[in-house]
Amino acid sequence: VQLVESGGGLVQAGGSLTLSCTVSGLSFADYNIGWFRQAPGKEREAILCRDNKYGRTYYADSMMKERVTISTDNAKNTVYLQIHSLKLEDTAVYYCAASFRDSAYYYSMESFLKAIVYWGKGTPVTVSS
Repeated sequence: VQLVESGGGLVQAGGSLTLSCTVSGLSFADYNIGWFRQAPGKEREAILCRDNKYGRTYYADSMMKERVTISTDNAKNTVYLQIHSLKLEDTAVYYCAASFRDSAYYYSMESFLKAIVYWGKGTPVTVSS
C-alpha cells in the first residue's frame, strides 16, 4: 500500500492550492482518506476526512471548514484537498492517511482517527506574504 502526496510548494497568501493523494494497493470501498497537517514546531493535526460509504465529509477544524474541499477521482485513485484563501499559518507539511471503514452506520472524525492504517510521507506547503 502506498499513499503519495503531491502538489505542495511555495504559494502566496490569499491564493489557492490543490494537493493530491494518490493511492495504490487499497480500495476506496474499504478505506476512507483524510488529510492532516503539521506546522513547524507543532503536532500533527487533522483537517478533514471523507466517508466514502455515505458520501459525507467530517471536519476536524471548524476554522478551516470554509476554506477546504475534499474530492475524489476514483479512476485515478486520487483524493484531492483544495485550500482557498491561504494564510501564513497554513504553512505546514500536509499528509493524507487511509483509515479502515467498517460496516457501522455511525461515523465521525473520531472513527476515522481510530482506524488509521496507512500514512503518506507528506508534501510541504509554504505560504508567503
